[in-house]
Amino acid sequence: MKLNFVGDLAGLEEGLAALSADLHFERSPDGIPVSVERRAEPRLEVSMDGERAVFRYSRPIHFYRALGLLVESLREGRPFALAEEPQFDTIGPMFDVSQGNAVLNLPTVKRLIRLMAIMGLDMFMLYAEDSYDVEQQPYFGYMRGRYSQQELKELDDYAALFGIEMIPCIQTLSHLKDVLKWDCFADIRDDEETMLVGQERTYEFIEQMIVSAMKPVRTKRIHIGMDEAWKLGQGEYLLRNGYRSKFDIMNEHLARVLKITEKYGLKPMMWSDMYFRAGSRTGDYYDTSCVIPDEVVQAIPQGVQQVYWDYYHYNEEFYVDWIRRHKRLGSMPVFAGGIWNWKGFVLNYGATFVATNAALNACKEEGVREVIATLWGDDGTECDIYSALLGLQLFAEHAYARRLDENKLARRFHFCTGAEMKSFMDIRYVDEVPGISENNLETYNPSRYMLWQNVLMGLFDRNIEGHAVEEHYREWSVRMKQYASSNGEFGFVFELLHRLCRVLSLKAEMGLRITNAYRNGDKAALQEIAAVQLPELTNRIHTLRSFHRDRWFAAYKAFGWEVIDGRYGMLLAGLDTAVARISDYLAGRISVIEELEEERLPFNGKEGWVDGYFYKQMPTASRIAQP
Repeated sequence: MKLNFVGDLAGLEEGLAALSADLHFERSPDGIPVSVERRAEPRLEVSMDGERAVFRYSRPIHFYRALGLLVESLREGRPFALAEEPQFDTIGPMFDVSQGNAVLNLPTVKRLIRLMAIMGLDMFMLYAEDSYDVEQQPYFGYMRGRYSQQELKELDDYAALFGIEMIPCIQTLSHLKDVLKWDCFADIRDDEETMLVGQERTYEFIEQMIVSAMKPVRTKRIHIGMDEAWKLGQGEYLLRNGYRSKFDIMNEHLARVLKITEKYGLKPMMWSDMYFRAGSRTGDYYDTSCVIPDEVVQAIPQGVQQVYWDYYHYNEEFYVDWIRRHKRLGSMPVFAGGIWNWKGFVLNYGATFVATNAALNACKEEGVREVIATLWGDDGTECDIYSALLGLQLFAEHAYARRLDENKLARRFHFCTGAEMKSFMDIRYVDEVPGISENNLETYNPSRYMLWQNVLMGLFDRNIEGHAVEEHYREWSVRMKQYASSNGEFGFVFELLHRLCRVLSLKAEMGLRITNAYRNGDKAALQEIAAVQLPELTNRIHTLRSFHRDRWFAAYKAFGWEVIDGRYGMLLAGLDTAVARISDYLAGRISVIEELEEERLPFNGKEGWVDGYFYKQMPTASRIAQP
């Protein structure tokens, strides 16, 4: 497709050049004339009368979304006229590059930036607890894949081509376990992950972090974190200062941090949950009986935006209530929703859609102007980052319509990515197995614990029994293979899930088969398992691991894969041990298999499907490592 752009193209030339290959167009004087008009009104208009196209825009990001709308419509080959009203001033993703050990490499971030530009998302954050260079602190991010100042500047420059703002997102209170574990930070440690409030060196260090995070970027905005400081004031702080309320400690600390941001002319935002937790008798962020007294509200330091994060509710009324409670703190909050990619290999699109639709509808009703879509890594980042593309498109389509049109969402997703919405929605069925309700709003993750649990110990076997999950995975192994060949550039998302399903079609009920054969004295079945099934399962896991490893090194920096390697290693070694233990039993070298003598109990006393959140709970009841 040839296009001839004329009009106000100031500052847009490099971005156009960068997107031409993705959108399959070239600029040519003999191309379709495209008149470009920039205006103050925040509205997109794209039209084609058969001979000449026109689009009008106000901000660079609107230009690039309009560009995508134009190319998409031109491919249909008929006259058209489109108009969209942006619903938010700022909207975009926050990618976790610390908590889950996975640091997105530069080509991946750049590919995501180009996709965001076509979708119309104008902001992104790299959530970095320690994944950036602090010159004065060599152990900060050591061996964790931290970004250099040069790398961050390169990403900021690239985002700026499209009018996308790169906002540093760091931690200035807690969530710093991978920093504070080093002895050089012992004197500013309240507990294993929270800094010591009131200590002068704490604020020297925070200033170093803030300066380092801001130096490579254009923006003056910064997210200073401060969420989930569970034991605030209860460690070294308590020994030095005695008991003080969390309200008082938070306000004291926040005031000191804001002096630093003010010194550098920054515009900070922070997670809001610690104020709500402090006002709750149970410490819950979403406690409807939570009371934040007027005097506490008045004492909260001014000059910082509160970020209301919530991925857990499925009705608009709750979000409306919590937005209004945030407004009472003194200003309109930023809202942070979630694309549910953090509970194993599988992105839960059921919960993502139901929660996001409710939340963003509430945001529009209540006048919230800034929205973040969080993508957490949590316990190891097993989910491929590109699984989240449909989630990004969901947030983008909400951003340009008062009410979401799912048919338009499907068309836009196919245009922006070349992939199919149905295929991505069906990712959820790798966890939404028989017995789990539609959309899996409980966010159960059975594929994860069925993969990682030990076949001789079966900590989840009692919960799995009776659900015919292997038949389910045989079916979805075939479907995921089909999706791998029908989703273009992003077919690898489904190839990984195909290999996972193929493993689970043999492994999910393996522990049950072994235990039943042993207890029934069926030595022929045990021989078949040891000689045929377990070796075949081992081969399938090697195949899964090999592809998973390739995908990791394609998308992330090297650091962090060793954690996943350890999980596969433990899984494969466990299968080898299972063959040896069964063989010893069949040969009469041992009289019992102790692991199979134990009664199988429901996980944590809960029957049926459960949420197995942390890997450390899955392979064994023994302690994997010291705390």
